[in-house]
Amino acid sequence: MLIIGITGGIGVGKTVVCRMFQLLGVPVYDSDARAKWVMHHNSTLKEELIASFGPETYNEQGQLDRVYLGKLAFNNPERLSQLNALVHPHVGSDFKQWSDANAAAPYLIKEAAIMYESEVWRQMNRVITVYAPLEVRIKRLLQRDPHRTEADIKGIVAKQLSEEEKIARADHVVYNNDKQLVILQVLALHQQFLSLSSSLG
Repeated sequence: MLIIGITGGIGVGKTVVCRMFQLLGVPVYDSDARAKWVMHHNSTLKEELIASFGPETYNEQGQLDRVYLGKLAFNNPERLSQLNALVHPHVGSDFKQWSDANAAAPYLIKEAAIMYESEVWRQMNRVITVYAPLEVRIKRLLQRDPHRTEADIKGIVAKQLSEEEKIARADHVVYNNDKQLVILQVLALHQQFLSLSSSLG
């Protein structure tokens, strides 16, 4: 099975690129959305999270308290590593089930913001990095997320792998900079991946 990874920093437009591939009939796995789903619905993971982070991890209705977990983990590298070590194997199992269910497709796409940081890129046949200049990303994010400030956005960007590093490590780059048409880049990649899939047999 040919699996293509899509990554990029916050605000670059990964979701837009993924939607274009979906419109072309390509199944897309959204790692962040599925991680949230697994954390809400996988009883084993729930027990592991409660054991590691306390009963406050879930509220009385059994819903994940993301604010509580975020305060504990996201500014504490050790706790964040602990959280990732618990969640990633379950998300990996979920992806395996999903990919098996979509095995008839010529290729699959897995979107992950931390493709390189989590070593997920090693499981991909090719990796696409979506790129947009920082000033464009800030403008988009301020419109999309009114609760964020420019300082908030720059803080998030500073914690992510640099765009230069992502581009250097990628097999393909989609430029979503409001200057080049994204759809033409996606169509060209789609044809490449269909040919690659055919050659793999």
